[in-house]
Amino acid sequence: MNVSRRHFLETGAAAVAASQAGRGQSANDRIQIGVIGAGARAHELMAALMLNPGNEIVAVADAYKGRVERALERAGGRIRARAEYREILADPSIDAVVVATPDHWHRQMVLDAIAAGKDVYCEKPLTYRSAEGVEIARAAAAGRRIVQVGSQGVSSAIQNKAREIIRAGKLGQVTLIRAAYNRNTASGAWIYPIPPDASRDTVNWEMFLGAAPKRAFSLERFFRWRCYEDYSGGIATDLFVHLSTTIHYLMDARAPAQAIALGQLYRWKQSRDVPDTINAVLEYPEGFAVNLSSTFNNQMSAEGSFQILGTEGSLAIGGELTFYPETASEDNRWIVESWPRRLEEAYWKDPKVRQAEMAHTRTPRLGDGIQSFREEGQDATVTHLGHWLKAIRTRQPHWEDATAGHRAAACAHMVNLAMKQKRLVEWDFARDDIKG
Repeated sequence: MNVSRRHFLETGAAAVAASQAGRGQSANDRIQIGVIGAGARAHELMAALMLNPGNEIVAVADAYKGRVERALERAGGRIRARAEYREILADPSIDAVVVATPDHWHRQMVLDAIAAGKDVYCEKPLTYRSAEGVEIARAAAAGRRIVQVGSQGVSSAIQNKAREIIRAGKLGQVTLIRAAYNRNTASGAWIYPIPPDASRDTVNWEMFLGAAPKRAFSLERFFRWRCYEDYSGGIATDLFVHLSTTIHYLMDARAPAQAIALGQLYRWKQSRDVPDTINAVLEYPEGFAVNLSSTFNNQMSAEGSFQILGTEGSLAIGGELTFYPETASEDNRWIVESWPRRLEEAYWKDPKVRQAEMAHTRTPRLGDGIQSFREEGQDATVTHLGHWLKAIRTRQPHWEDATAGHRAAACAHMVNLAMKQKRLVEWDFARDDIKG
């Protein structure tokens, strides 16, 4: 959150030597980790793992040789390249895996990892389709495996402070949450640069496709997979999942009862078939509504932005956390001055009216003022992976387990379905899945 990605990666790489030198215990005392998918986010995760004690990355697999090469350069030590992910799962010395592949692979890889007796850290979204989440949660429970999902914001100090404030009742009754995630660059719209050595010789196209529709070899689809429905849910599954995870965590909410959405592809029409702008409304049975929005055509409220609006106060969550007390006061003077004088005079004599509308006549007192909180220290990804490692050791799952990951991803699936079918989409709480 407060560390640049470049600095984060450099710090993690620098930590390798200290991690290797400070072992002091046998490899069996360290959590042995395999990394499945070694793209840009996976390299950030590896850097974060290196900043946590008591683990070692020992294997990596990816469909592009260049990513594996860089992983070996970054992690060094005992790390070995594997031809494909099943080789990692077949290794009995590996305790846990990080799944950081395109979304359409998550279900199969997570289920295979659970069946192989591995604990799992899966990058969000947990699922490509909503029903997959129920299947994964059941498998994790039956196999007694730790499955943690990678929306790291819930491990940040800012979000935990926000949760504390909400639970203390300082906001009063929360009825509306606005959450946005805006960008205005080609990279922000996932039009990433393609490595100059990428070709049929360095990219395993069939490995990438898996169960996705068969298509001709395409470097754009491989390196910009979030832009295509075959492999991703676009804005909703990439960005709204972060927002929904935070909302569920802060509000102790399970899932929205219903959702409606509209979206269009206005600008980034090259190398893409998912919208670049979405607006959605979700209603929760806990008694509040959510507005979710994102555009890749303007960066106002750059990156993440939350407004949690309550009857007694509001929270704004962005680069820092700010509490704003409500200062609303009743003033019906202009209304009752149109009444007959006798009725107006009687109105002001009512003790309840005087209490509510004549605050300016009471003895002065100090009320709550604006409060701001700024987070310092390590990136939330480091802390979040630390929670995963702790869960593996204690066998006590972190809050963002398979069920939480399923429900956050399901919000995105509801939004996409509502947008495509132009209808209200409902949640079936008995089935823990989308109705219909």
